[in-house]
Amino acid sequence: MNIVITEFAKPRGSHWQVRLDQHVVSFRSEAEALAFVSTLRARLQAPHTFPTYSQRAG
Repeated sequence: MNIVITEFAKPRGSHWQVRLDQHVVSFRSEAEALAFVSTLRARLQAPHTFPTYSQRAG
């Protein structure tokens, strides 16, 4: 997954966008955008377990 953070200037200040491949999420500040990316990366890198057949059947 490609993650890109971009600043966009607006008449009332700037806003930030995080692009996740084809999806875009907008933020009011760079700090919010960076916090989102940090959380996203931590979740993507976290260990994941897949349910076994017995867990799904219950």
